[in-house]
Amino acid sequence: MHDLPHAQHAAPRSPIRGPALPIGVAVTAFGVLLSIATAPATTSSESSAMPEPVAVMQVPSVEVEATTAADPCAEATVQQAIAAGDDAATIAAFGGGESFRAAVVAGNAPCVSLSDPGRVWVVVNKGRPLDPAEFAPGGLSAVPLQTTTASGEVRADVAAAVGRMAEAAEAAGVGRIGANNGYRSYGLQVATYASHVEEQGQIEADAGSARPGHSEHQTGLAIDVVACGSACGGLDGFGGTPQSDWVAAHAWEFGFVVRYEQVGSAITGYAPEPWHLRYIGTDLAAAYHAGGFHTLEEFFGLPPAPDYAH
Repeated sequence: MHDLPHAQHAAPRSPIRGPALPIGVAVTAFGVLLSIATAPATTSSESSAMPEPVAVMQVPSVEVEATTAADPCAEATVQQAIAAGDDAATIAAFGGGESFRAAVVAGNAPCVSLSDPGRVWVVVNKGRPLDPAEFAPGGLSAVPLQTTTASGEVRADVAAAVGRMAEAAEAAGVGRIGANNGYRSYGLQVATYASHVEEQGQIEADAGSARPGHSEHQTGLAIDVVACGSACGGLDGFGGTPQSDWVAAHAWEFGFVVRYEQVGSAITGYAPEPWHLRYIGTDLAAAYHAGGFHTLEEFFGLPPAPDYAH
């Protein structure tokens, strides 16, 4: 951030005249009618008369009810992965990123909390503060890139992923990628947000800086990247660079999404930030990319959060 964002419908019933019969009774009745219809003709003097028309009973259709899918959280592999704190294994046990997302959106994943700040699937926005507000992640590591601020740490899995991404970008010939901001504590966010309010006013500050307790940087899962040549540039100079274009196209391959795109501003309430990357892991990022999503709110079926409640 710019902070220093089937069921199958049972086929319609056939119209039934008169009360519906149990299947067994309907079949028996049908058999009786069939025997009457095929009985041999009599030899009486009336045999040449036209037979009385036989009424045909309509057998009621059998309605098949759709079944509800089993709760993935009841699976032993899911329970074990959740208990172990292994996010990648949990997503794999659901059947992959898209299956995980679909279960969450359908409300069929009670063991998954989008409010858990220790999980890669946590969603933090203006309507979803961190709980607890002063949460601090464990296992922070130094970002393996040139950094331009003192906030040079992120979660270990994020550090490894951004390192691989930067190496791939340089190998692709688009130039070096550096880092501006990684993890910021609640206390640092208090000071950062206050400085933006003082310089820009609250309305402008809220469009570019998260209020304390609402920042993705506090989870250790977000990192702001910059373009580097002989030296590294600033955040505002990242958009439109070869590095920025490459990141927009390939960050998902390394588990990142560009969290605040222009197309999603009405949902997130933040101005576009092509530099703000949010780590969600490779499986979820692949589902995000394949589905053409532009915000985590849409991805997980959450309501827009363009404004704070108060």
